[in-house]
Amino acid sequence: MARQTVELSITLANQSQLLAGNRAMKKSPWSLPLLVLLATPMLSLAQSYPARPIRLVLTISGGGDLTARALGDRMGPALGAPILVEVQSAAGGALGANTVARAAPDGYTLLFASTSTMIMRPFLVKEMTYDTNRDFTPIAKVGEAIAAVVASTAFPANNFAELVDYARRNPGKVSYSSTGIGTTHHLSGLMIEQMSGINWVHVPYKTGPQAVQDLVAGRTPVSIGTVSTFTGMIQAGKAKLIAINSNERFSETPAVLTIGESLPGYDRPAGWMAYFGPAGLPQAISRRVEAEIIKAANDPAIKAKLLAAGIVVETVPGDTFGTTIKRDISLVAKLVRAAGIQPE
Repeated sequence: MARQTVELSITLANQSQLLAGNRAMKKSPWSLPLLVLLATPMLSLAQSYPARPIRLVLTISGGGDLTARALGDRMGPALGAPILVEVQSAAGGALGANTVARAAPDGYTLLFASTSTMIMRPFLVKEMTYDTNRDFTPIAKVGEAIAAVVASTAFPANNFAELVDYARRNPGKVSYSSTGIGTTHHLSGLMIEQMSGINWVHVPYKTGPQAVQDLVAGRTPVSIGTVSTFTGMIQAGKAKLIAINSNERFSETPAVLTIGESLPGYDRPAGWMAYFGPAGLPQAISRRVEAEIIKAANDPAIKAKLLAAGIVVETVPGDTFGTTIKRDISLVAKLVRAAGIQPE
């Protein structure tokens, strides 16, 4: 009984001390100034940034290049420093991702990348040199890139159903190109193969323009990539649109079916474009850049220009986008397991 009394007295004394401390904190004239003092360096950092040109490493050709430069032209004057775009799209964007992952987290080296580089590659390539969650700071998602299956004019199929039928009758004789092993388009090709039962050959290219050149020349009869990569050749009559690789039809080509409409159960992997910084990027800088990205991307003139190129603007701020990335990684893991796809 005595022991319980002592323990109760100690507990009451501790609670009294905590209450006294809380009252003292509320009454202290130093509490608010201290908070202001702690916030001042972050405010100062945001106001002084940027003090020199910003290097934007780009891992996406075609529509990605168009998007990065269109936004950069608007963001640069708003931030008060030019944005210098540097294309490093080799190895499915891994080269550019490594460059930014190893850069100082000071806001002067940023990344503009797609799901191919940030989500798909770890599931399709055995040796990875970066980790999306560990090595980067999500800044903002810009939107979704509409993808497509395109064929050379000499290829006998004119739609997706005809393509599958032709490939079934000619196993191992139809090849399709993409912008590299581990890209969204590579995964799409593997899923089509698994779900349709066809046997076709993947031909990876370093860049989209190289894939387009060989498609037009007939060296690779089919290609999977972003609509923007092929728009010029399709409009010139040098290539033909076989199917839209999206969950909905593209507003600019409403008569062209999606893959899922011809291949029930097919669910196209995510295909976003987004900005990242190195891990440890100060929040003040990240939010400053984020604000200008979202403002530029939602400008009506820019939105219209990007839509015509197959880019649908759907901006998402960094904090929310980080959650999206984790969700997409989980979804792709399920797709890969269901399709029985093994990394190369």
